[in-house]
Amino acid sequence: MNSETATPAGKPAEDSYDFSLVLGGPLYQLFRRARLSDNALELLQRRIVFIALIAWLPLLMLSALEGNTWGGGVVMPFLYDADVHVRFLIALPVLVLAELVVHQRMRPIVRQFLERDLIGDAERGKVDAALASAYRLRNSVVAEVAMIAIVYGIGVLVIWRTYFTVPVPSWYGVFADGLFQPSLAGWWFGVVSLPLWQFILLRWYFRLFVWARFLWHLSRINLQLVPTHPDRCGGLGFLSEVCTAFAPFLLAQGAVLAGSIANQIFHVGAKLPQFKIEIIALVAVMQFAVFGPLLVFIPVLARAKRIGLREYGALAQRNVREFDDKWLRGKSPEGEVVAGFSASYDIVKAMRIVPFTRPAIFQLAVLTLLPLLPLTLTMISFEELLDRTLKIIF
Repeated sequence: MNSETATPAGKPAEDSYDFSLVLGGPLYQLFRRARLSDNALELLQRRIVFIALIAWLPLLMLSALEGNTWGGGVVMPFLYDADVHVRFLIALPVLVLAELVVHQRMRPIVRQFLERDLIGDAERGKVDAALASAYRLRNSVVAEVAMIAIVYGIGVLVIWRTYFTVPVPSWYGVFADGLFQPSLAGWWFGVVSLPLWQFILLRWYFRLFVWARFLWHLSRINLQLVPTHPDRCGGLGFLSEVCTAFAPFLLAQGAVLAGSIANQIFHVGAKLPQFKIEIIALVAVMQFAVFGPLLVFIPVLARAKRIGLREYGALAQRNVREFDDKWLRGKSPEGEVVAGFSASYDIVKAMRIVPFTRPAIFQLAVLTLLPLLPLTLTMISFEELLDRTLKIIF
């Protein structure tokens, strides 16, 4: 029984609460028919090899045919193009791997809401409606056709040519009289390889939109949060852990930027500090893409915290007064003195209104920057770096 099966009575089947952000869509169905995937996104190695063969291998063969593999009179031969190798041999396989990671890590997300009693039985219908809406959008044929149109109409013709081409004669073409003249390998790159990469990347951003929209629907439900929950987040702390499932996606994005900057450094003479704005922007955008959808719970958490502070504040006031009457004034308290209320009040007071932590943000930011670390060797020799490291350690 798959994740979208319903019982005849109209009540969602038990497996329908195993929400998968990536298990659907025309491309997924195409992979299944081509025996490149199964119902659980297995056959990972087969998909990675197939996509690499389509995106990278023809470029190698065509550039070799034209004599531009490692020479040929161009400034940037194919084998010296760091961007294309990182993009198609590292970042693209990592994006394919990310599908399996996200699928496995995020399937129990809705069950967590139910098993933690964050959603009452009366609200199950709204959860079912939110799931059905998310499934329809995730599986939309129109959405993926629109992404293909965006890739060919804007991604290749405008964005790549304007911002990512290296202004030197290269294996994929040259500029003559201000016009770009692609080689045979350049034609394959522009018609097949690059659109394939951009489509898969754009599809990931679309999934993040589906995820954000689904969480927004959940935030509109009357969630039964517990202000004294030990996670300091009313019981929603598990959402921060779910965000780490997007780690491969962030790693791929950092790798692509590293490859693009490497080309500018090696073939144009740029310096790494020139790209500090791009690096900062990448980290900021990636953090917002992953953690931003969780911000929809701020009003819910803030309200739960206010109510908790009010209720536990009143309890503290009564408890302190009865304690004072009993032990200082010798009066018999009207009620029973409650022990341990102070710790509960402190938990409510420390409750966060965002369902993620600073360490989680820091970890994913470091992971995004990790592929850029080798580029620091362009600013300092390996020997000098090793010498400074040894001096710090010893």
